[in-house]
Amino acid sequence: MVSRVIPVEPFDLVVFGGTGDLARRKLLPALYRRMLAGQAQPGSRIVAVGRRVLDADGYRRMAEASLKEHAGPGALDPDRAAAFLDMLDYVHVDAEGEGGWASLADRLEGSERMRIFYLSVVPHLFGPISERVARSGCRTPDTRLVVEKPLGRDLQSAQVLNRRLATLFEERQIYRIDHYLGKETVQNLMALRFANALFEPIWNARHVDHVQITVAERVGVGGRGAYYDENGALRDMMQNHLLQLLCLIAMEPPAHFEPDALRDEKLKVLRSLKPLEGLGDVVRGQYLGINGEAGYLEDAENPRSRTESFVAIKAEIANWRWNGAPFYLRTGKRLRTRMSEIAVVFKDAPHSIFPESTGSTGPNVLAIRLQPDEGITLRLTIKEPGPGGMRLCEVPLDMTFAETLGADGLSMPDAYERLVMDVIRGDQTLFMRGDEVEAAWRWIDPIIAAAETAPERPQPYDSYSSGPEDALMLMHRDGRRWRALTA
Repeated sequence: MVSRVIPVEPFDLVVFGGTGDLARRKLLPALYRRMLAGQAQPGSRIVAVGRRVLDADGYRRMAEASLKEHAGPGALDPDRAAAFLDMLDYVHVDAEGEGGWASLADRLEGSERMRIFYLSVVPHLFGPISERVARSGCRTPDTRLVVEKPLGRDLQSAQVLNRRLATLFEERQIYRIDHYLGKETVQNLMALRFANALFEPIWNARHVDHVQITVAERVGVGGRGAYYDENGALRDMMQNHLLQLLCLIAMEPPAHFEPDALRDEKLKVLRSLKPLEGLGDVVRGQYLGINGEAGYLEDAENPRSRTESFVAIKAEIANWRWNGAPFYLRTGKRLRTRMSEIAVVFKDAPHSIFPESTGSTGPNVLAIRLQPDEGITLRLTIKEPGPGGMRLCEVPLDMTFAETLGADGLSMPDAYERLVMDVIRGDQTLFMRGDEVEAAWRWIDPIIAAAETAPERPQPYDSYSSGPEDALMLMHRDGRRWRALTA
């Protein structure tokens, strides 16, 4: 199946932090691939803004090196790459001062096209840059503002940021980006739930035993230890990525597939989460060094750090659909493999008609894999082939549609490709609303406070393992087990 690509109108995209890691690794390659696909038109402009003193040609050389490294195997066509590089410009701007803003306004003056400001910068610059965009005359009625996480470091700071942005832009103009929501399988999850009659009757606590959401990383925090030590897994991953995935699994069907209808339902889930008292349903850990590799304390350059590199939480939703079916969330650094997965584990059949001699099997599991290989599988029990009598075995029903959806030979779009195009189209469906961000912090804040005042330090765990032993016990005490971390 060849996907239908609809070109977008020419646009002006201004990337603050245009020389930074995110722009070079993700944004520029994403925009280039969208141009290759015929979606981003060559007449558009991408204006990088940064503190480095560069001219446009110098930035284009930097961008060309980024494309060679990150655009993907076989993607760098010289003629198309030259056309893309012609779309690029660069302006040296002091984000917290006045220098360069007049030059940026001059570059944009006279254009009536839609204008996007992408803030790929440290969070404390969100406010100053937004204010200067408005004050310098760069803002137009069709301006859109994109901000990356972290969106605050607690409820109070998130509220301050939301209020500050609200004085400068309308909510319809603000795009709070979470790249996990741009993954193909996350959107397939919504199609799976709401475009098929098969799952909705059993998508509740009467038929679902529990849900597991795992975001495991094999790398440690080396190179960004100081930043990570200020935030930890609770702030860096749990408050945004994992809670957003929980919302998509648990929310009620929206009346319409439109941004605010969908985000209203996600907000209801966040407000229905049972508050956690203390750390009884929370496990925190720090990875140890191994074979000459530094442990977390060395990577963070803080031998007394109490910041977690791993966290597991048992969460419960107090509503009619999910009461009694817990959600187990875990994320961590330096684990056995890189894997992100949502697993919906269904209850056993109410009565087995088969004798024990046929073999025992596990429950049906719907697994939505986000990385490294995006796809959906459903584990079923069937009869083992052959004439040896009734023997049961488990098989996966593959619902990745890889061959069908990849028939044109192109790889699936990166999450940033989809999300940037959604901003350009004005589609906020996959972006967080301000009240969503605040509701997530409202649930996470007491957990962070309990962790910061607890006498116990995070539990050490071996690098390249499944995490702390207490995380296993979090499941075992309920008679359940984590799914294996597999590549």
